[in-house]
Amino acid sequence: MARVGRLSTKDSVLLLCDMQEKFRPNIFQFTNIVSNAARLLQASRILGIPPILTEQYPRGLGPTVSELGAEDLTAHAKTSFTMMIEEVEKKLQELGNPKQAILCGIEAHACIACTTYDLLERGIEVHIVADAVSSRSQTDRLFALSRLKQSGAYLTTTEAVLLQLVQDAKHPNFKQIQKLMAHPSPDTGLLSFFSAL
Repeated sequence: MARVGRLSTKDSVLLLCDMQEKFRPNIFQFTNIVSNAARLLQASRILGIPPILTEQYPRGLGPTVSELGAEDLTAHAKTSFTMMIEEVEKKLQELGNPKQAILCGIEAHACIACTTYDLLERGIEVHIVADAVSSRSQTDRLFALSRLKQSGAYLTTTEAVLLQLVQDAKHPNFKQIQKLMAHPSPDTGLLSFFSAL
C-alpha cells in the first residue's frame, strides 16, 4: 500500500521542541508559532496523544514559555541539536515506540531538522507542522522545510493536523477540537514558500 501519511491518534506522539524564553525576541513569528503549538498540545490532551517536551540548554536559554501551557510536562534538557536524547528515546520506548511524530518548535534548520533526520532513520513517520515551526530567519525556515520534505517528512498545518486526527464530525471529541479552531491560524509568513514547492 502507498505511504500516504494519514495521521492516527493511536500511534502518534507530539514533540515540542525548545520553545524557550530567550528565543522570544529572535525567532521569526515566535508568538504565532507558540500559539499554534499550544493548540496542538491542547488537542493532544483531548485526544490522548502523549506529548514530549525538550529545552535547549535551559540554564542559558531559559525555561519553556508559559503560553505554551506545558507546565505539567517534564522538560528534557539537552545540548544536542536533536530531541532524540537518551531520556526521550526511553520515553518513546515506554510509549510502545509510536510510528508517527507530530513535530513543532524551533529552530527549523537546526533542532527540528536534526530531530526529523533521526526519526526518519528510525522508521518513524514525521509530520512537521509548518505554521508551528520557525527559525531566526525566514530564509533558514523555508529552506529547512524544503530540505526536510526532500528527506521524506510530511509538511502540514495546525488546523490540518487537528482535522486529520478526528477525521469525522461524529468523532466523540470533535466539538472540543472544533473549539480550538474557532479562530483561523495566524499567518506565519508561509505563503512565499509555495514558490519552492
